[in-house]
Amino acid sequence: RIETGSERILSEIVNQAKEHYDYILIDTSPSLNILTINALCASDSVLITADTQLFAIVGISELLKTIQKIKKRVNASLTIKGILLTMCDNRTNLSKLLTQQVEEMYQGKIAVFQTKIPKTVKVGEAIYSGQSIKKYAKGSSVDIAYDNLAKEICYE
Repeated sequence: RIETGSERILSEIVNQAKEHYDYILIDTSPSLNILTINALCASDSVLITADTQLFAIVGISELLKTIQKIKKRVNASLTIKGILLTMCDNRTNLSKLLTQQVEEMYQGKIAVFQTKIPKTVKVGEAIYSGQSIKKYAKGSSVDIAYDNLAKEICYE
């Protein structure tokens, strides 16, 4: 059962923590559930991630509709930082095609990060071993991609 005002619970916690941090990152599941809604209500900006699979790309438009509702009803200052494409495999035509479609679809509307996170088994292995990519696979393509993403976000 969802209580009235429950979408603001995380906002209260984040507001208390803001004075102690420059950035607060909230990672959510890809589904649009109450936790994701809470995160959007509590955030200043959102970085949309999508893997280069058809259903994830379709999910971007659903998320954008939700973001617009939240901006209208709860958090007028919410902005979209951009779209980050993940699990990119430039060896497949589908991945290349979907990347191109996202870039064309949102050109001039929402930034699509130049950095693309490559598909690699290193991510799953790092998660399994309980380590960050930086620690588990330093210097790997995915480690470098995340470094590039951080630079792209910080120096935009």
